[in-house]
Amino acid sequence: MLSTSDQAAGALRGGETADGTIAGLIPRFVGRTVLVLGDVMLDRYVSGEVDRISPEAPIPVLRVTAARASLGGAANVAHNVAALGARAILIGVIGADDAGGEIERLVATVGDRIDSRLFATSHRPTTVKTRFTTRGAHQLLRVDDETIDPLDDKTAAELRRWFARALSESDVVVLSDYAKGVLCDRLLRGVVSLSRRAQRPVIADPKRGSFKAYRNVTVLTPNAQEVTRATGFDATDDDGAERAARIALDTAACDAVIVTRSENGLTLVRRGMPALHLPARVQEVSDVSGAGDTFVAGLAAALASDPDLEKATRLANIAAGISVARPGTAVVSGRDLAEELHRRSVIAGGEKIMVPEAALQRIGEWRRHGLTIGFTNGCFDLVHPGHVHLLARARAACDRLVVALNTDASVRRLKGSDRPIQSETARATVMSSLASVDLVVLFDEDTPLSLIEAIRPDILVKGADYRPDQVVGADIVRRNGGKVLLVDLLPSQGTTATIARVRERTRIAG
Repeated sequence: MLSTSDQAAGALRGGETADGTIAGLIPRFVGRTVLVLGDVMLDRYVSGEVDRISPEAPIPVLRVTAARASLGGAANVAHNVAALGARAILIGVIGADDAGGEIERLVATVGDRIDSRLFATSHRPTTVKTRFTTRGAHQLLRVDDETIDPLDDKTAAELRRWFARALSESDVVVLSDYAKGVLCDRLLRGVVSLSRRAQRPVIADPKRGSFKAYRNVTVLTPNAQEVTRATGFDATDDDGAERAARIALDTAACDAVIVTRSENGLTLVRRGMPALHLPARVQEVSDVSGAGDTFVAGLAAALASDPDLEKATRLANIAAGISVARPGTAVVSGRDLAEELHRRSVIAGGEKIMVPEAALQRIGEWRRHGLTIGFTNGCFDLVHPGHVHLLARARAACDRLVVALNTDASVRRLKGSDRPIQSETARATVMSSLASVDLVVLFDEDTPLSLIEAIRPDILVKGADYRPDQVVGADIVRRNGGKVLLVDLLPSQGTTATIARVRERTRIAG
């Protein structure tokens, strides 16, 4: 249903997937279809100012200044799918009431990216959540107008027929369960079975106290509270989340469980693979309303475009981070996501530059995941095509490439008082911006021997202008079972020669 085992192993070896790689998914959302079935809701927001306490009871008096409504629940998932650029087919139930009509009007404003197939009934009201908020989106009170009774058999059978017809048009299925009764046992079993036979991945966002009802879905996405309640294991930290997720994995007989943990990030657990823990991708939390819907929508759009679950999870994590930074039930567009990924790519290089102690910790984490470590070093004063060639060849030979840079003092001792041309900060920034480089560390000695002894790389890389016996640390690497790789150099691509040409041209011009 997801990647093959080889693809999954490749995703693990990819480790911390680059945001640039994730960004490549966004243009592929166009032309993909996500089938969303579940509890359709209307979210109302009544905001105002509070400047006194009621004389009738010790409660604040809200002076209303604004009111708005937005799509909630399964409808919010569909809205986010559409905003990301994919097509959503929305199947659910609304009441034959004003709130149901308002949902239909809101869906219509989104345009043809949501194919709405809503069953209107007089037997149950539209689910409405009304939040009363003060300035700054601080919630005073939430009022829920709803029923949680299971669907009657006739309505459930009709939705199943609608679902079966829509399945052939879809790439992935989302079951958005808010425990309002639409995803009753009969309907849930039926649509999961249909999806499995059609070989469509199924993402289930659960709200039940037990995950047995979601057996045979592809991915289960509970939050920390839900998985704790269902398994009995506290999922607030990494270890607890992994234990709880593995129990949920067996209970639901699914391929993967993603535990979303708010400000603590998320945990992805797949069968036969180490857990992946991702930090929260948000700088400031404004409102968590609807963030789970945004996460599921991003996950679904990504999986509809590429079966790599790790990439999809990372993208969904970033989308949810954008959502919680905004007030109310927020919708994240493909443009929002692309801009955030671009912003992160600009600053990501700085995250690669580390002091030796932190670098050794990061390398230890990579090794625990079975990744091979490559190492090369140099002044890299003016990065030229020869450097890019060497680094690309080095990265191709390992899973993670560590580049050790001589500090300014070290360069001066080796090259003379007129070098380096660029400061160590500038050189490290440029080096960290290269996709082939995973970690940059500076050293003040004349050689990186002490770093090599500490890191014990699996592959030591230098240019072919060195003989094997001239490569510093080669004996250490070989003694630890590693190897030395000498990369052929591109002609006429030396830093010293480049600087000499520039100086000569400057002298002639002067």
